Order: sequence, then C-alpha cells, then structure tokens
Amino acid sequence: MSASTQNDIQIQPLTGLEHFERCVVLQLEVWGYSDGDVIPRRVFVVAQRIGGQVIGAFDEDTLIGFAMSLPGYRDGRPYLHSHMLAVLPHYRNAGIGRRLKLAQRDDAIARGFDLMEWTFDPLEIRNSHLNVNRLGAIVRRYQPDFYGPSSSPLQGGLPTDRLYAEWWLRSGRVASVLRGEAQPEQIMERITVPHTIYQWKQDAQQRHLAQTLQSSNRTALESAFQRGLAVVGYERDAEGNGSFLLGHWTEAGNK
Repeated sequence: MSASTQNDIQIQPLTGLEHFERCVVLQLEVWGYSDGDVIPRRVFVVAQRIGGQVIGAFDEDTLIGFAMSLPGYRDGRPYLHSHMLAVLPHYRNAGIGRRLKLAQRDDAIARGFDLMEWTFDPLEIRNSHLNVNRLGAIVRRYQPDFYGPSSSPLQGGLPTDRLYAEWWLRSGRVASVLRGEAQPEQIMERITVPHTIYQWKQDAQQRHLAQTLQSSNRTALESAFQRGLAVVGYERDAEGNGSFLLGHWTEAGNK
C-alpha cells in the first residue's frame, strides 16, 4: 500500500444500512467466520442508535475497515466497549487500525466518556503492540475462553482467551503515548510470546506447542494480576517475539 493511498483513506461515522451490510461481509473477509460467529447487520444498527459507535475507513467509495463499539456500565461508571476492529489484509500495517481507534477516542471524549475497553488475544503480537504501545491501554484482567469455540481459522482451534484493554482516554499516560513519548515505567515482570506462535497455531502437528504456551502464559498473567500488577508496556525484539511488561499502575496516578 503506497503512502499516497494511505493518505487517501478517509475515516468517518457509518449510518447507512448498506455500510452496515458491508461490515458483515468484512468480518468474513478478515476472520473467515462461519455464519454462527458473524455479527449481523441489525447489531450495527442498534450500536449506532443507542449511543455506541460504528466508524468506517474508506478507500474512495469502498469500505475497507470498521470499528464498532457498544455502551456499557460497570462499577458505577459508563464506558464504551469496542467490540470489533477490522481492516482488510491488503490495507494492514498502514496505521488504519490506529486511526480508527483515535476516531473512536475523539468521539468518546466529545460525548463525555473517560474509558473505553475491548478484549484482545494475548497470543497476537501485533495487536498487543498496537493496544499497549501505540494507544496506551493498560491491562489488569484475563478471561479464559471468552467467546467459547471460534470458527475463525486464525484462532487455530485454541480456546478464545482474551485480555481486557483499558483505555483511559483523558489520562496523562494515553496523552504521552499518543505524542510518541517513552513511558518511564518500572518493569517488574515480563511474559513472552514467541513469533513462532502463528506457525504453531496453523500446523496441526505443532498446535500442542501453542496450547502449552497459551496455558502457561494464562497462569502467569492471572497470577500477576492477582498480585496487583498490570500490563504497562509491550516489547518486540528483532526476531519478532513479543513480551508483556508488567508493573504497578493506579488510575489516580495517571489522570
């Protein structure tokens, strides 16, 4: 994807039924879901009409990505739960996912929200890097097999374990991360995901290696969270391995 093409990508809210239908098709193109896992058009309609968000990325008149969120409420606080972020494979690694998230943030702040959350696969190195290093989210919760069995071949038949990203929209941490400033965190532990995880998940003969890693990292992350630690950074080395960096984080100290 050329730089000129990147600059031509437009980000804007979606409101029409034809665009919501395209969001349904995009799920199939991005994740290869079966019909039972696809979010139908009516959910996008509801999200847009009850205070959620449906935001699209366009290459000229073609919708090539979207972000969808729903309003939530927990512990006396309203927030937005970003349920889906999809970008067609040909347009990845061009910053479009980050632009969609920033559009979500701008809209959320304009409407008075302080917090957005979403879940992501702890074995996905690129997503973890985006969420923690490029957006400034922190992580303090782990949910084993969040969705139950998935029909997406990208899941490799593994349980759908998920981490909860907390994006404190107005925090000093998020503001400095978005400015590209390094975070002076005191790192106490690290938990690594090898770059070979993608090969392991797709190869039936090596899938047991992915299952073993998922189980051991699940135990390590849950233990860290129980001891009051949070994911406050993410590191990728020259070989493409990823590491969660854990330390202490307090909401009050990052406002």
